[in-house]
Amino acid sequence: MQRELFVVQKVKCDGCATNIREGLLNLPGIDSVEIEVSTGQVTIQGTQLSREELVGKLAALGYPEV
Repeated sequence: MQRELFVVQKVKCDGCATNIREGLLNLPGIDSVEIEVSTGQVTIQGTQLSREELVGKLAALGYPEV
């Protein structure tokens, strides 16, 4: 299992965290998504994760990487 860590912009509330979680869990190979709202830290665990694809998906959801 792989683990990727990101710090993203514009995470302001639990609703933002839910949007990120739901958006990422739809991608194949993602097993879990944890978001720390106060820091904007997103931790993703899964198999065969592409950091480039994840950065693109986070940006498409409205939460670009810092």
